[in-house]
Amino acid sequence: MYRSLRILLLPTRLLQPCPPGPACTSCALRRPAIAVRMASQDSFRIEYDTFGELKVPSDKYYGAQTVRSTLNFKIGGVTERMPIPVIKAFGIFKRAAAEVNQDYGLDPKIAGAIVKAADEVISGKLNDHFPLVVWQTGSGTQTNMNVNEVISNRAIEILGGKLGSKDPVHPNDHVNKSQSSNDSFPTAMHIAAATEVHEVLLPGLQKLHDALDAKAKEFAQIIKIGRTHTQDAVPLTLGQEFSAYVQQMKYGMARIKAAMPRVYELAAGGTAVGTGLNTRIGFAEKVAAKVAALTGLPFVTAPNKFEALAAHDALVELSGAMNTVACSLMKIANDIRFLGSGPRSGLGELLLPENEPGSSIMPGKVNPTQCEAVTMVAAQVMGNHVAVTVGGSNGHFELNVFKPLIIKNVLNSARLLGDVSVSFADNCVVGIQANIERINKLMSESLMLVTALNPHIGYDKAAKIAKTAHKNGSTLKETAIELGYLTAEQFDEWVKPKDMLGPK
Repeated sequence: MYRSLRILLLPTRLLQPCPPGPACTSCALRRPAIAVRMASQDSFRIEYDTFGELKVPSDKYYGAQTVRSTLNFKIGGVTERMPIPVIKAFGIFKRAAAEVNQDYGLDPKIAGAIVKAADEVISGKLNDHFPLVVWQTGSGTQTNMNVNEVISNRAIEILGGKLGSKDPVHPNDHVNKSQSSNDSFPTAMHIAAATEVHEVLLPGLQKLHDALDAKAKEFAQIIKIGRTHTQDAVPLTLGQEFSAYVQQMKYGMARIKAAMPRVYELAAGGTAVGTGLNTRIGFAEKVAAKVAALTGLPFVTAPNKFEALAAHDALVELSGAMNTVACSLMKIANDIRFLGSGPRSGLGELLLPENEPGSSIMPGKVNPTQCEAVTMVAAQVMGNHVAVTVGGSNGHFELNVFKPLIIKNVLNSARLLGDVSVSFADNCVVGIQANIERINKLMSESLMLVTALNPHIGYDKAAKIAKTAHKNGSTLKETAIELGYLTAEQFDEWVKPKDMLGPK
């Protein structure tokens, strides 16, 4: 070991190759050291930022500022990386900015290369070149520069230049032209959030709404006992019960859609503090129009760039709407799993699809796993909203510095809610069946049917019938006749569940 160490430290003049012929012992030992040094030189290139030089992996398009961020923010590992939807949104924005900057005089060759590189970011081809975690500067500057460096180096490569040279495409002067991280990152936040809502969240919610609506119609004629405070109440139909879930989903989608106009407003053009320093008149409007054309979504420039940089109320509002959806889903999933509890010792009014074994020790057990997944997602979304609320409330002066936290949680909520809605619809709701025999048995045994007697004998006498029947373990009809409050014929005429389903 010590001999190897000494050899590695030998002066360069001693590392000259031996003359042709059998190699000497010391030369043979030195060759691995030379190979290691050459491999090291081949694996890295040197790039510079304003703090100095850094080694950048030769096979990566990012540069010095990205490497410096990986050194300074070793927090969470790969699972905490900036969400790919944000990276894709940056690609869309950088492409739009390059096209607009060309209109304002940027060399078409440079703009074209930036557009091509940005398209590769959008497609996901370059995902491996974005290693930074969410937990960095609160403005997202390091991720903005990660994107600038990747697009710059890829554009340089497209034009036949040398990676890391910043020539002919500079990450700041060209890719970030007319931009600041302070307006670029919130622009990417809004593009990413809006895209996730339209591609994942709303389609998922719509699918679950439709599945529940189909069940509400299917169960329209099935009369069952209602429950309030988890105790027996008056009858309703199973379809009416499910109609509440349908309405909750309808309102949930409406709330999401109502929040979107503010999300469509883009901060681009505000640059550092909202004044638009170092950009051009009309740049903000043109970029928003380009982004709208690229995404098919109605993006516009934010009417007040100071608000767009300093606050993220639009995303807090969207998160709040998703939090409400989570509350709805928690209620719906809990109802369905409780109504399906059993199979012999629970309520058992619903028969849920049996998707997989439920226990590693109890043979034959099947659990309401889809409902459990829904409720866990709902809990996570509620937690996400707390984080977004705290982040949104911390806009200090001209800049909110919780941007990465906010978008991470907004995107996570949108993805989880959309995905779990599809899973719940496909793997549970569409296969739910009504257990008619159990429903009828529980309804016929309910004491709250006595409510139908209120208009005929009064509340007090009806209450006495219910309490006496419960105490004695007898039926309502038997108790009412025994107390002398009415005849058998009157009971049969007045207590009809099908007549208790709505106003007279």
